Amino acid sequence: MAFAIKAAPTSTLSRPVPSSSSLTWRSSSAAKMPARKRKAVPAIRAVAAASAPPAPAPAIRPTTKRSLSVSQTMSRLKAEGKTAFIPYITAGDPDLATTAAALRLLDACGADVIELGVPFSDPYADGPVIQASMARALDGGATTDAVLAMLREVTPELSCPVVLFTYFNPIVRWGMADFAAAAEEAGVRGLIVPDLPYVATCAMRSEALKNNLELVLLTTPATPEERMKEITRASEGFVYLVSVNGVTGPRANVSTRVESLIQEVKQVTDKPVAVGFGISKPEHVKQLAGWGADGVIIGSAMVRQLGEAASPKEGLKQLEEYARSMKNALP
Repeated sequence: MAFAIKAAPTSTLSRPVPSSSSLTWRSSSAAKMPARKRKAVPAIRAVAAASAPPAPAPAIRPTTKRSLSVSQTMSRLKAEGKTAFIPYITAGDPDLATTAAALRLLDACGADVIELGVPFSDPYADGPVIQASMARALDGGATTDAVLAMLREVTPELSCPVVLFTYFNPIVRWGMADFAAAAEEAGVRGLIVPDLPYVATCAMRSEALKNNLELVLLTTPATPEERMKEITRASEGFVYLVSVNGVTGPRANVSTRVESLIQEVKQVTDKPVAVGFGISKPEHVKQLAGWGADGVIIGSAMVRQLGEAASPKEGLKQLEEYARSMKNALP
């Protein structure tokens, strides 16, 4: 997906340091937290006391799901000399029935991995397009429970893996172990958490891997070299390279600096590198593929097809046309 991140904190593995208010959980959200989930908060605080780097990843257990894992998918494409097409949509925009139809449609259009955004009230890493889509989804009654229930029905039909894009707050409210288990039970194959605190990365990654989930981490143009090396060692599935400093949203051109950023990441890891943020045109994906990107993530421009259409039916039609144009531009 495309989204942007503010200047990142030294305490965040997955991005540059945001303002302190960016990582503050709302007191109103905590007050409404169910008792059965509040008990997980002390564990999260305990995690924050640790600062050890992520431990080596254990092997992912075999799965009965139809789709390959994210890493298996990316490795296969890389071996074939192909660039992964990774579209992003927001769950519940305009409604969950349309989201289910869109997931099937994107799979049929040749998506290699689908990134699905979980609606959240404070998506500060996202730009206006995705912020508006999350507001529409929440206004329509979309919840994390409802999103996972929808995925339980849809993922067995898909040939490509689904990765959840979610902020850390909903995970904390559930408890990391419970959230990871629920995501796995819904057929999810990976997680992207843009505001994941560095001190919580090891624990989150451990819970993810216990449940056959791969935790994808982000690096940005502002990420220091040593932190970038830590990110690439810990990231699973692929390394998410944010192409710009800022929030998500379509841009007229892809920064020429991205070419050198791709090579910088590849000098320290053999894991696939997927580029997101600001990618909206067929010429963008062609350019990135030529620069050596192993995957391209298209978010805001994809969301706009559904969210700004006159009707869900028209939105799905526009989404199909747009998705095929982007897929066909890739080698």
